[in-house]
Formats: sequence, structure tokens, C-alpha cells
Amino acid sequence: MSLWSQARKLALQTPEARNRYVDFLRAVSIGFVVLGHWIIAAPSMKDGRLHLDHMLGIQPWTQWLTLLFQVMPIFFLVGGYSNAASWDASRRKGESYGVWMAGRARRLIGPLLPLVLVWGIFAAVGRQLGIPFEMLNEGSKLALVPTWFLAVYMVVCSLVPLTRAAWQRFGMGSYWVLVAIAVGVDFLRFGGEGHWPTIGWINYPVVWLAVHQLGYLWRDGRLAGWRAVPWGIAGVLSWTLLARFGPYPISMVGVPGEEVSNTLPPDIMLLALGAAQVGILLMLEGPMRRLLAKVNVWTSVVLINGMIMSIYLWHMTSIALAIGVARLFDGIGLHEPPGSGDWWLARIPWLAVYVIGLIPLLLLFGRFERLRAPEVTPRLPVWRVVPGLVLIAVAIASVTLGGIAHDGGIGVRFGMVGALIVGALLVGVPGTNPFRGRAPQS
Repeated sequence: MSLWSQARKLALQTPEARNRYVDFLRAVSIGFVVLGHWIIAAPSMKDGRLHLDHMLGIQPWTQWLTLLFQVMPIFFLVGGYSNAASWDASRRKGESYGVWMAGRARRLIGPLLPLVLVWGIFAAVGRQLGIPFEMLNEGSKLALVPTWFLAVYMVVCSLVPLTRAAWQRFGMGSYWVLVAIAVGVDFLRFGGEGHWPTIGWINYPVVWLAVHQLGYLWRDGRLAGWRAVPWGIAGVLSWTLLARFGPYPISMVGVPGEEVSNTLPPDIMLLALGAAQVGILLMLEGPMRRLLAKVNVWTSVVLINGMIMSIYLWHMTSIALAIGVARLFDGIGLHEPPGSGDWWLARIPWLAVYVIGLIPLLLLFGRFERLRAPEVTPRLPVWRVVPGLVLIAVAIASVTLGGIAHDGGIGVRFGMVGALIVGALLVGVPGTNPFRGRAPQS
């Protein structure tokens, strides 16, 4: 049975009560992230050496494009909606926190393990072949860039019992408290001569938790249609005023060489952008849900969501492999100066190359996203799940920032790889066999 036929079969089984717009936004947001990464990456050959440049730094006008391609607020909004539905259902069934959180972790980490192991093998083999450490490390950092999201999202998911309870008791107050904290952190980060730059890292969980709370508002039916209009207006106005009068750059992702980033760590510019995106996109929920009721349209969404994490995790590996192959052939396609007219025209065939390179990776590793659930769900205790989550988050953050290659030994940072594997064992990720079958996804 073809992938389309499988997706169509699952699409026809979708309950009428399901909000298909949630799945659509998840698929679209990941698609924009992938396309954005593929466009701003500017590899080139100069004087016989490979340079991995960034279009946002080369041509500042491209920083305005990040208003379109920075869609992580939408992903956290969708996460809030989905986590609310999942946690509430889990409570009704009497499941423990350990069981629920282990299930969420398995869905996130299952597809990640093959990526880390493959790049660990690349690093070890590359060292034995005499490939320079810098090249291996830069390649692994490029490929593992997408994993930062998983570390943050795991933390946000782990706090769902607290954030959901806060929502049920305080409603929008639980959102505005987080916004106030984010504003206060930014004031201390940027305000006056005695500013305190490092305090900005507090906003990493705060900003994303705030956006996640809006997912609860949406789940409660209070953030759609005309109700979303004020959010869109307030978000656009807030972003404009902050960009005009605040210390914030235009780019909504980090720019190499820039002292201030709106994402590393997150700041209130992301909250403003998130509010604008929420307002604009949820105004369209009604007509979009009617469109998604069409079988072929919904089948497309089901098909993409069935491999969404694999697409997200492996799309940068596709770039790395394409660059590596180009280097083997005298840097073919890498000699145009980034930002030139010829370079922009070359984006079209390069995007096709990235897609072609991604397809076999999805066919080979996509099965790990469709792990069959255990026959009997293990009742994992909190004392086991929480340390596992901590190990996973620390390992992911470490390899995202520092790569997986090591300038010594056999060339692999075994400490971080080991921490990730142990963390996965603690939350029960290897408790299923990826070759045993596929679980229905919708």
C-alpha cells in the first residue's frame, strides 16, 4: 500500500470532532521552518575553502523575511492545544504523570536517536579517515541545529500539569504573569547602564510557556474567528513599537555577528510576533476547517504529519550531505558569491537538490516516528521519568550548541551521546520495535 493510500485510509477514519486546523498549522509551521533554513543557508567555495555563511548577515534586507519564516510561536501554540487535550484525556483515564510524560517523550525522542547516532558514526569514521575536526564539528552543528526545539519543548511539556492547573484556576492571569516576567527580564537585560545581559536566559522557558498558554485559550474555544482579531492588531502594533523604539533587531532569528538576538535568548519581540501570528491565523480557522473537511486536502495533511518530526530533524542533514557531495565534484554549484543574482537563481535547483536528498532519509529513518505503542503501557514512576527528561534536555542542548564531534579519542562526544541514550532508556523510548509495524497517525 502506498504512503498516500495509507494516509487516505487514516484520513477517512478521523473523528468528526477533531480540530483539523491544529494538524494543518503544525504541518505548515514545520514546512516554513524547513524552507527558511534552506533559503538562508549560504554555503560557498572561496580560495579553495568551504564557507558556511548566513544570508541574514550578508544581505540585511533578508532579515525582514524572518517575520514570515519564524513560526515557532505557532508550533508552541499548537503544542498547548494538543497537550491540553492529551493531558485532560489522560486524567480522565486515571493515568499517572509518569505514563503521560513518557508517552510524549517517546514521540519526540524516538525520531531523534537515529539522527544523533548517525552523526556520531559520521564523526567517528570521519576522524579515522583524517577529515579535519573543524569540518566534522561544523557539519554536525549544522545538521543538529533543529534539535534545540526539542530540548525546550520537552521542558514545556514536563510542566503541563502545573501550567494546565494554573490555567484552570487563573485563566488568562496565568498568561499575563508570564508576559510580565518576560517584560521585567527584558528591562533588566537592556535597561540603563546597569543592564544584566545574562538574565535574558530566564526568558527561554518563560516566553515559550506564555505562548503555550495561548494554546489552552484556543482549546477552550475563546481564540478563533473574530475573537482573534484584537490579538492580531495588538501583536502587530506591539512589534512595530518595539522595533522602532526598543533595543531589538528586526530579525526574528539570530544573525551571526549581531550582539543582540530576539531568539537566543527569546525576548518580548517573540511574544509580540506570536500574538500577531495567532490573531492572523486563527481568524482563518472557520474557512480553513471547511477546506480541511475535503478528503484530498485532509489526506495531504495526514501524510505530512505522519513524518513531520523526521522532516524537521533531517532537513539540515540534507543540506550537509548536498554540500559534501558538491565538494567532491570541485564545489559544483558553490562558486557563485552569496547574495548575487546568480546565487539567488541557483536557489531553485539547490532547493530541488535538498528535497531529493531528504527523500531517502525519510524513507530510511521515518519509521522511527511511527513506532508502535507498547502492548502494555509501562507505569513509569516520576523518579525515573524526570531524571530521564533532564538528561535528554541537557544532551540535546549540548550537541546543538557544540556539535557531536570531539577533537580527541575516536572523535565523538560520548558523554552527551551516552546521556541522551540513558535518558531515552529512563523514559522508555526503546521499549518498542520500529520494525514491528506502524501505528496510525492522524
